[in-house]
Amino acid sequence: MSTRTGTASKFIGLTAAAALALTACGGGDDAAENGDEAEASGTVTLGIIPSWTDGLSMAYLWQGILEDEGYEVEIEEINDAAPLYTGVAQGDLDVYPSAWPEVTHAEYMDEYGDDLEDLGAYYEGAVLTLAVPEYTEIDSIAELPDNVEDFNGQVIGIEPGSGHMGVTANDVFPAYELDADFELVESSTAAMLTELGSAIDDEEDIVVTLWRPFYAYGDFDLKDLEDPEGALGEPETLNFIANSEFSEEFPEVAEWMGNFTLSDEEYAELEDMMVNEYADNEEEAAQVWMEENAELIDSLKE
Repeated sequence: MSTRTGTASKFIGLTAAAALALTACGGGDDAAENGDEAEASGTVTLGIIPSWTDGLSMAYLWQGILEDEGYEVEIEEINDAAPLYTGVAQGDLDVYPSAWPEVTHAEYMDEYGDDLEDLGAYYEGAVLTLAVPEYTEIDSIAELPDNVEDFNGQVIGIEPGSGHMGVTANDVFPAYELDADFELVESSTAAMLTELGSAIDDEEDIVVTLWRPFYAYGDFDLKDLEDPEGALGEPETLNFIANSEFSEEFPEVAEWMGNFTLSDEEYAELEDMMVNEYADNEEEAAQVWMEENAELIDSLKE
Protein backbone atom coordinates (compact mmCIF):
# COMPACT_ATOMS: atom_id res chain seq x y z
CA MET A 1 0.00 0.00 0.00
CA SER A 2 1.51 3.28 -1.10
CA THR A 3 0.45 5.42 1.85
CA ARG A 4 2.52 8.19 3.42
CA THR A 5 2.26 11.26 5.57
CA GLY A 6 3.70 14.71 5.01
CA THR A 7 4.12 16.95 1.99
CA ALA A 8 4.31 15.31 -1.43
CA SER A 9 7.71 15.34 -3.06
CA LYS A 10 6.96 16.02 -6.71
CA PHE A 11 9.22 15.91 -9.71
CA ILE A 12 8.85 15.85 -13.46
CA GLY A 13 11.12 13.91 -15.79
CA LEU A 14 12.26 14.94 -19.22
CA THR A 15 9.49 16.37 -21.37
CA ALA A 16 9.20 15.45 -24.99
CA ALA A 17 10.64 18.85 -25.87
CA ALA A 18 13.65 18.25 -23.66
CA ALA A 19 14.21 14.88 -25.25
CA LEU A 20 14.19 16.46 -28.70
CA ALA A 21 16.64 19.09 -27.52
CA LEU A 22 19.02 16.41 -26.31
CA THR A 23 18.79 14.67 -29.64
CA ALA A 24 19.54 17.89 -31.50
CA CYS A 25 22.59 18.41 -29.32
CA GLY A 26 23.83 14.87 -29.88
CA GLY A 27 21.99 13.29 -26.94
CA GLY A 28 21.81 10.03 -28.88
CA ASP A 29 19.12 7.72 -30.15
CA ASP A 30 18.34 6.36 -26.68
CA ALA A 31 17.21 9.78 -25.47
CA ALA A 32 14.91 10.19 -28.47
CA GLU A 33 13.52 6.68 -28.15
CA ASN A 34 12.86 7.17 -24.45
CA GLY A 35 11.27 10.62 -24.79
CA ASP A 36 7.70 9.38 -24.38
CA GLU A 37 8.62 7.27 -21.38
CA ALA A 38 10.42 10.19 -19.78
CA GLU A 39 7.42 12.44 -20.26
CA ALA A 40 5.18 10.05 -18.33
CA SER A 41 7.00 10.50 -15.05
CA GLY A 42 6.56 12.29 -11.79
CA THR A 43 4.80 11.66 -8.51
CA VAL A 44 1.06 12.21 -8.30
CA THR A 45 -0.25 12.44 -4.74
CA LEU A 46 -3.88 11.45 -4.15
CA GLY A 47 -5.61 12.49 -0.93
CA ILE A 48 -8.50 10.45 0.45
CA ILE A 49 -10.73 10.02 3.47
CA PRO A 50 -10.19 6.24 3.85
CA SER A 51 -13.56 5.55 5.44
CA TRP A 52 -15.30 7.08 2.39
CA THR A 53 -14.93 4.09 0.12
CA ASP A 54 -15.71 5.97 -3.08
CA GLY A 55 -12.46 7.90 -2.62
CA LEU A 56 -10.52 4.85 -1.49
CA SER A 57 -11.70 2.88 -4.53
CA MET A 58 -10.85 5.65 -6.96
CA ALA A 59 -7.44 6.29 -5.43
CA TYR A 60 -6.26 2.70 -5.75
CA LEU A 61 -7.76 2.37 -9.21
CA TRP A 62 -5.89 5.47 -10.38
CA GLN A 63 -2.75 4.30 -8.67
CA GLY A 64 -2.91 1.25 -10.93
CA ILE A 65 -3.75 3.25 -14.05
CA LEU A 66 -0.97 5.79 -13.56
CA GLU A 67 1.72 3.38 -12.45
CA ASP A 68 1.11 1.36 -15.62
CA GLU A 69 1.89 4.59 -17.51
CA GLY A 70 5.19 5.26 -15.71
CA TYR A 71 4.05 7.60 -12.95
CA GLU A 72 4.68 7.18 -9.27
CA VAL A 73 1.59 7.47 -7.10
CA GLU A 74 1.35 8.19 -3.40
CA ILE A 75 -1.89 7.91 -1.45
CA GLU A 76 -2.25 10.02 1.65
CA GLU A 77 -5.03 9.20 4.10
CA ILE A 78 -6.66 12.13 5.90
CA ASN A 79 -9.58 11.59 8.23
CA ASP A 80 -11.55 14.75 7.54
CA ALA A 81 -12.61 16.77 4.52
CA ALA A 82 -11.41 20.16 5.79
CA PRO A 83 -7.67 19.33 5.97
CA LEU A 84 -7.98 17.31 2.77
CA TYR A 85 -9.23 20.31 0.80
CA THR A 86 -6.63 22.49 2.49
CA GLY A 87 -3.91 20.09 1.38
CA VAL A 88 -5.10 20.12 -2.24
CA ALA A 89 -5.43 23.91 -2.26
CA GLN A 90 -1.94 24.37 -0.83
CA GLY A 91 -0.37 21.86 -3.22
CA ASP A 92 0.62 19.31 -0.58
CA LEU A 93 -1.81 16.96 -2.35
CA ASP A 94 -2.40 16.88 -6.09
CA VAL A 95 -5.90 15.45 -6.44
CA TYR A 96 -8.89 14.45 -4.34
CA PRO A 97 -10.17 11.74 -6.71
CA SER A 98 -13.73 11.53 -5.40
CA ALA A 99 -14.90 14.93 -4.20
CA TRP A 100 -18.53 15.95 -3.62
CA PRO A 101 -18.26 19.57 -4.78
CA GLU A 102 -21.85 20.58 -5.50
CA VAL A 103 -23.56 20.01 -2.13
CA THR A 104 -21.62 18.03 0.46
CA HIS A 105 -18.32 19.87 0.06
CA ALA A 106 -19.68 23.11 -1.38
CA GLU A 107 -18.35 25.14 1.54
CA TYR A 108 -14.80 23.97 0.84
CA MET A 109 -15.16 24.71 -2.85
CA ASP A 110 -16.30 28.23 -1.97
CA GLU A 111 -13.41 28.69 0.45
CA TYR A 112 -10.61 27.31 -1.71
CA GLY A 113 -12.06 27.64 -5.22
CA ASP A 114 -9.31 29.89 -6.57
CA ASP A 115 -6.69 27.29 -5.65
CA LEU A 116 -8.61 24.29 -6.98
CA GLU A 117 -9.37 22.88 -10.41
CA ASP A 118 -12.34 20.69 -11.25
CA LEU A 119 -11.09 18.08 -13.73
CA GLY A 120 -14.58 16.67 -14.28
CA ALA A 121 -17.21 14.33 -12.89
CA TYR A 122 -16.85 10.56 -13.04
CA TYR A 123 -20.20 9.64 -11.48
CA GLU A 124 -23.66 11.21 -11.49
CA GLY A 125 -26.45 10.78 -8.97
CA ALA A 126 -24.56 10.76 -5.68
CA VAL A 127 -26.81 11.81 -2.82
CA LEU A 128 -26.76 12.33 0.93
CA THR A 129 -29.29 10.35 2.95
CA LEU A 130 -30.64 9.67 6.40
CA ALA A 131 -31.20 5.93 6.50
CA VAL A 132 -32.93 3.46 8.80
CA PRO A 133 -33.23 -0.35 8.86
CA GLU A 134 -35.78 -1.71 6.43
CA TYR A 135 -37.97 -2.93 9.31
CA THR A 136 -38.30 0.57 10.84
CA GLU A 137 -41.89 1.74 10.57
CA ILE A 138 -41.36 5.39 9.62
CA ASP A 139 -40.62 6.38 6.03
CA SER A 140 -39.85 10.11 6.21
CA ILE A 141 -37.55 12.49 8.08
CA ALA A 142 -40.71 14.45 8.86
CA GLU A 143 -41.86 11.55 11.07
CA LEU A 144 -38.82 11.67 13.35
CA PRO A 145 -40.17 14.32 15.79
CA ASP A 146 -43.11 12.03 16.64
CA ASN A 147 -40.84 9.04 17.25
CA VAL A 148 -38.03 10.47 19.35
CA GLU A 149 -37.94 7.66 21.91
CA ASP A 150 -37.67 4.95 19.24
CA PHE A 151 -34.33 6.46 18.20
CA ASN A 152 -33.14 7.49 21.66
CA GLY A 153 -33.22 11.07 20.48
CA GLN A 154 -30.12 10.54 18.32
CA VAL A 155 -29.10 10.72 14.70
CA ILE A 156 -25.82 8.80 14.49
CA GLY A 157 -23.39 10.77 12.37
CA ILE A 158 -19.88 10.48 11.00
CA GLU A 159 -16.74 12.65 10.98
CA PRO A 160 -17.59 16.20 12.13
CA GLY A 161 -15.97 17.91 9.13
CA SER A 162 -17.34 15.54 6.52
CA GLY A 163 -19.76 17.96 4.87
CA HIS A 164 -22.70 15.62 5.46
CA MET A 165 -22.63 16.60 9.12
CA GLY A 166 -22.77 20.28 8.23
CA VAL A 167 -25.72 19.79 5.88
CA THR A 168 -27.53 17.67 8.46
CA ALA A 169 -26.95 20.14 11.31
CA ASN A 170 -27.49 23.34 9.37
CA ASP A 171 -30.22 22.32 6.92
CA VAL A 172 -31.94 19.08 7.90
CA PHE A 173 -32.33 19.69 11.63
CA PRO A 174 -33.90 23.16 11.24
CA ALA A 175 -36.10 22.11 8.30
CA TYR A 176 -37.70 19.32 10.31
CA GLU A 177 -37.48 20.97 13.76
CA LEU A 178 -35.26 18.23 15.12
CA ASP A 179 -33.08 20.53 17.25
CA ALA A 180 -35.33 20.39 20.32
CA ASP A 181 -35.41 16.62 20.72
CA PHE A 182 -32.59 15.12 18.65
CA GLU A 183 -28.82 15.15 19.00
CA LEU A 184 -26.60 14.79 15.95
CA VAL A 185 -23.88 12.50 17.29
CA GLU A 186 -20.37 13.17 15.95
CA SER A 187 -18.58 9.92 15.30
CA SER A 188 -16.67 8.29 12.47
CA THR A 189 -17.85 6.29 9.50
CA ALA A 190 -16.48 3.08 11.00
CA ALA A 191 -18.10 3.72 14.40
CA MET A 192 -21.41 4.65 12.78
CA LEU A 193 -21.43 1.41 10.79
CA THR A 194 -20.64 -0.56 13.94
CA GLU A 195 -23.61 1.01 15.74
CA LEU A 196 -25.81 0.40 12.70
CA GLY A 197 -24.84 -3.26 12.57
CA SER A 198 -25.40 -3.75 16.30
CA ALA A 199 -28.83 -2.13 16.16
CA ILE A 200 -29.86 -4.34 13.24
CA ASP A 201 -28.59 -7.46 15.02
CA ASP A 202 -30.84 -6.52 17.94
CA GLU A 203 -33.70 -5.40 15.65
CA GLU A 204 -33.64 -1.94 17.16
CA ASP A 205 -34.46 1.32 15.42
CA ILE A 206 -31.60 3.62 14.47
CA VAL A 207 -31.18 6.52 12.06
CA VAL A 208 -27.77 7.25 10.56
CA THR A 209 -26.16 9.63 8.10
CA LEU A 210 -25.42 7.75 4.87
CA TRP A 211 -24.91 8.48 1.21
CA ARG A 212 -25.20 6.82 -2.16
CA PRO A 213 -23.18 5.23 -3.64
CA PHE A 214 -21.89 3.39 -0.57
CA TYR A 215 -21.29 -0.31 0.04
CA ALA A 216 -23.30 -0.32 3.30
CA TYR A 217 -26.46 -0.57 1.19
CA GLY A 218 -25.25 -3.96 0.02
CA ASP A 219 -24.25 -5.12 3.50
CA PHE A 220 -27.47 -4.14 5.32
CA ASP A 221 -31.19 -4.04 4.50
CA LEU A 222 -31.77 -0.28 4.65
CA LYS A 223 -34.17 2.34 3.40
CA ASP A 224 -33.65 6.04 2.90
CA LEU A 225 -36.01 8.32 4.75
CA GLU A 226 -37.93 10.55 2.39
CA ASP A 227 -36.86 14.19 2.42
CA PRO A 228 -39.94 16.19 1.40
CA GLU A 229 -38.26 19.51 2.24
CA GLY A 230 -35.25 18.70 0.09
CA ALA A 231 -32.96 19.62 2.98
CA LEU A 232 -30.31 17.08 2.06
CA GLY A 233 -29.90 18.70 -1.35
CA GLU A 234 -30.26 17.47 -4.88
CA PRO A 235 -28.23 14.54 -6.23
CA GLU A 236 -24.72 15.63 -7.13
CA THR A 237 -21.69 14.39 -9.04
CA LEU A 238 -18.46 12.85 -7.80
CA ASN A 239 -15.50 14.75 -9.23
CA PHE A 240 -11.75 14.87 -9.52
CA ILE A 241 -10.72 18.06 -7.69
CA ALA A 242 -7.08 19.02 -8.19
CA ASN A 243 -4.69 21.74 -7.21
CA SER A 244 -5.01 24.70 -9.57
CA GLU A 245 -1.59 23.99 -11.11
CA PHE A 246 -2.18 20.29 -11.70
CA SER A 247 -3.24 20.46 -15.37
CA GLU A 248 -0.17 22.49 -16.22
CA GLU A 249 2.13 20.10 -14.38
CA PHE A 250 0.43 16.85 -15.43
CA PRO A 251 -1.62 17.66 -18.57
CA GLU A 252 -1.84 14.04 -19.67
CA VAL A 253 -3.17 12.80 -16.34
CA ALA A 254 -5.64 15.69 -16.13
CA GLU A 255 -6.99 14.77 -19.55
CA TRP A 256 -7.36 11.09 -18.63
CA MET A 257 -9.22 11.94 -15.44
CA GLY A 258 -11.47 14.30 -17.36
CA ASN A 259 -12.35 11.46 -19.75
CA PHE A 260 -13.22 8.98 -16.99
CA THR A 261 -16.83 8.09 -16.14
CA LEU A 262 -18.47 5.14 -14.38
CA SER A 263 -21.97 3.71 -14.66
CA ASP A 264 -23.83 2.46 -11.58
CA GLU A 265 -22.92 -1.12 -12.46
CA GLU A 266 -19.23 -0.34 -13.02
CA TYR A 267 -19.03 1.64 -9.80
CA ALA A 268 -20.75 -1.06 -7.75
CA GLU A 269 -18.42 -3.72 -9.11
CA LEU A 270 -15.34 -1.62 -8.33
CA GLU A 271 -16.37 -0.81 -4.76
CA ASP A 272 -17.44 -4.39 -4.05
CA MET A 273 -14.02 -5.62 -5.14
CA MET A 274 -12.23 -3.02 -3.03
CA VAL A 275 -14.29 -3.40 0.13
CA ASN A 276 -15.47 -6.99 0.10
CA GLU A 277 -13.94 -9.37 -2.41
CA TYR A 278 -10.35 -8.13 -1.99
CA ALA A 279 -10.62 -6.53 1.45
CA ASP A 280 -7.30 -5.04 2.63
CA ASN A 281 -5.72 -5.76 -0.76
CA GLU A 282 -6.87 -2.73 -2.72
CA GLU A 283 -4.00 -2.82 -5.21
CA GLU A 284 -4.93 -6.34 -6.32
CA ALA A 285 -8.58 -5.32 -6.54
CA ALA A 286 -7.60 -2.44 -8.82
CA GLN A 287 -5.59 -4.70 -11.12
CA VAL A 288 -8.42 -7.24 -11.42
CA TRP A 289 -10.97 -4.52 -12.15
CA MET A 290 -8.68 -2.94 -14.73
CA GLU A 291 -8.21 -6.28 -16.50
CA GLU A 292 -11.96 -6.86 -16.58
CA ASN A 293 -12.57 -3.31 -17.86
CA ALA A 294 -9.59 -2.97 -20.16
CA GLU A 295 -11.62 -1.36 -22.93
CA LEU A 296 -12.76 1.44 -20.62
CA ILE A 297 -9.20 2.07 -19.39
CA ASP A 298 -7.82 2.09 -22.92
CA SER A 299 -10.49 4.58 -24.03
CA LEU A 300 -9.15 7.18 -21.59
CA LYS A 301 -5.98 7.57 -23.61
CA GLU A 302 -7.45 7.74 -27.10
